Amino acid sequence: MSLDQWRNIFLEKTREHFQDQWSLTFDDNIEEIQQGSGGWYQYIRGSFARFTCSLCKRSWPSKKVLVIFHFTLFHERSEGKVKVRRYRQKCRRCLQAQMEEPLFTGENIKVLVDKIIEKIRMRCYNENIGKQNRFSQFHGRVNGPHERAHCEACLKGICRDGK
Repeated sequence: MSLDQWRNIFLEKTREHFQDQWSLTFDDNIEEIQQGSGGWYQYIRGSFARFTCSLCKRSWPSKKVLVIFHFTLFHERSEGKVKVRRYRQKCRRCLQAQMEEPLFTGENIKVLVDKIIEKIRMRCYNENIGKQNRFSQFHGRVNGPHERAHCEACLKGICRDGK
């Protein structure tokens, strides 16, 4: 799904839960932070996505695609911000492979958005919402080992399977 579809799903959900205005932007430069650092919080979540090599057009699924969210609420402006980084993977067959963007299904984007909304409610609004269990949907067969050398999150040292 496109970045606009991510934003639309996010805006629809924030309007359901908050009176404050929230925005979502994509930032491939955000890194891990300490919780509450400069008023920003962090949430890291794994999900299922597909990748397609821009060179050989090979496609592969991965159930270990990390998404990192940074979020904050500026109370004085009634405005919240969420920054998102979707970690990429590269093709294992191509010698000159580049990191490819993950393609998430609409259902898995909704799961990710629901999870970040929960974290916002807990951290920014001090709501006690209990534990909500909602998981990513897997499509197709996903067998084989996690290939750390081709995972951007592993190369950055934040992938749970890369440690």
